[in-house]
Amino acid sequence: MRRTYVLEVKGRSLTVGLRTWIMGILNVTPDSFSDGGAYPDKEKAVERGLEMIEEGADVVDIGGESTRPGARPVSEDEEMERILPVVRGLRKSAPVLISVDTMKAAVAEAALEAGADIINDVSAFRFDPRMAGVVSGRGAAVVLMHMKGTPETMQSDPRYADLFDEIRWFLKDRIEEARSAGIGRGRIIVDPGIGFGKSPDDNLALIDNLDFLEELGCPVLAGASRKSFIGKALGLPVTERLEGSIAAGVLSIARGAHILRVHDVRAMRRAADMADAILGGNPGNAADGQKREEHAG
Repeated sequence: MRRTYVLEVKGRSLTVGLRTWIMGILNVTPDSFSDGGAYPDKEKAVERGLEMIEEGADVVDIGGESTRPGARPVSEDEEMERILPVVRGLRKSAPVLISVDTMKAAVAEAALEAGADIINDVSAFRFDPRMAGVVSGRGAAVVLMHMKGTPETMQSDPRYADLFDEIRWFLKDRIEEARSAGIGRGRIIVDPGIGFGKSPDDNLALIDNLDFLEELGCPVLAGASRKSFIGKALGLPVTERLEGSIAAGVLSIARGAHILRVHDVRAMRRAADMADAILGGNPGNAADGQKREEHAG
């Protein structure tokens, strides 16, 4: 059985691990690798967020700056202009958890003020020294992710002496950084950073050995959806990677993932529920009442 955790989010205590949580990806960017430009205005983005919730998302993750390989940064003002109206629109319309994918403390602070619950920082507090204090002071939860280099450089021939040890020790260090800023372990989610500074073989090995992160004592997020290693394995473009994404997600659950970050929410919700049923979890409708109660709590 997968280990369960209590996640503390802005004064609420939510159980993670009874069922797999689905985090729906909502990029309001022109250049994200899969869905860049799909939601060019607030109304379409909020509509898609609400659709994700209907499809079974437990968390909606809003991103205003692409972190695809080779991506260049955008200004704080531009990022806030993209995401804040969407955060406010979703917060008014639904009690779902809202995550914001940002590396900037000013953006995180504004997003948490607007109603976000979780900061998904792919830099794990390394790129902005104010970020840990912002998360701590607002009572938010945080996703700390391993990335080798920056989005602009991370896929420039990444190499590891020991893939698992390097990621494990990196995340241990980031957890300690968070705790020293006053963020309790119960507010931390870890992410091995599938696709962020890893070779295709590295990504396959991470999924197959995801339980190496269990010793960190935090829920594990896995984000393999539509990524290039799936395209390489199957010889398929980004628009045809659903089945590969489902396979990667189900195997991530089998190896201990608590949360899947995905583009295709409906399909991944159903696949995760089936995986949970096989593995002895609490899938499907049996968990819906608890989910609503927690989100409303």
